[in-house]
Amino acid sequence: MTKTILVPALMFLSSCVMALAWLGHLRYRDSVGFWTALALSWLLVLPEYVLNVGATRYGYGTYTGSQMASFHLAFGVICVALVSRYVLGEGIDTTQWIGFAFLAVAVVLITYRR
Repeated sequence: MTKTILVPALMFLSSCVMALAWLGHLRYRDSVGFWTALALSWLLVLPEYVLNVGATRYGYGTYTGSQMASFHLAFGVICVALVSRYVLGEGIDTTQWIGFAFLAVAVVLITYRR
């Protein structure tokens, strides 16, 4: 796999793990206490951080810092929506889908090279 594919893939995986750390504990909010949820979330954050920093360091030069930041932010939004949908059982409505389309266009414009 080339850097152009591997770096975004690692950043997407990183964002999915972070979204689970942010929101996954809400599924068990009535059965797991705050401190337990906090500890488990932090256990997820360390591997996420390793993935993110590793992808950023590996990808720098192939992508600029701002391009990688745009990947990270866009993937974060998408992964939060996925975790909300598939872990918490929340719906994704039409306006959110339209927003994701605009987000995809924004990432393409930010990462486009002439």
